[in-house]
Amino acid sequence: MNFAWISDPAIWASLISLTAMEIVLGIDNIVFISVIISRLPAHMAVRARQIGLGLALLFRILLLSLLWVIIHLEEPLFTAFGNAFSWRDLILLGGGLFLLVKATQEIHKGVEGEDEDGGPALVQASFMVIILQIILIDMVFSVDSIITAIGMADHVQVMIAAVVIAVGVMYWASGPISDFVHRHPTTKMLALAFLLMIGLALIADGFGMHIPRGYLYAAMAFSALVEVLNVLAGRNREKRSVARVETRPGE
Repeated sequence: MNFAWISDPAIWASLISLTAMEIVLGIDNIVFISVIISRLPAHMAVRARQIGLGLALLFRILLLSLLWVIIHLEEPLFTAFGNAFSWRDLILLGGGLFLLVKATQEIHKGVEGEDEDGGPALVQASFMVIILQIILIDMVFSVDSIITAIGMADHVQVMIAAVVIAVGVMYWASGPISDFVHRHPTTKMLALAFLLMIGLALIADGFGMHIPRGYLYAAMAFSALVEVLNVLAGRNREKRSVARVETRPGE
């Protein structure tokens, strides 16, 4: 096997840019996994996150090994409503609808205050359902991610290296994000709103109306910053309240 391409500076430049792009595209996956595992016990949530991101890596490598299949995913299958639909479009439409339904269900549970606590059998069943949902959404995000990779690099080895690095970063980041969502329940509603937005973007892509992801991620970053400031403000108010109680005269 010829490894002369490793010494090519252009290859390293494409690896860096592709890795950055894969990390950005992985934000959607991290948000979904962080939200969906939030109802599981801590030890099961960690296992679900490990399985979910492990499957994300596996799907991406398998899809990269079948480049000819991915390339043909963009060939039109049929025309409807004045638009030509490919397998990629259908996958994005299905994934977008799934995100809309799932996020709406979770928002309804949060607003109504429904409790899903149950015995070990119910928890185990929920774990299996969550794993299946993670597998489904991993497949959707993997297709979009790999099609992007094919357009940005010429070597499969570079694509696989970028995907491995990006999933490693996703795993490192998913832990703190999941813990933050678990500790601050209000942030879960914000994350669910992100999922609704991502679902709508996937559906729009499926209909050929691409929404630049930069706009979505900028809105997500701004909203997340505001939420972090709210959390910090609330924590400071609690500290001042406790301090006033402790220093109250006569007590």
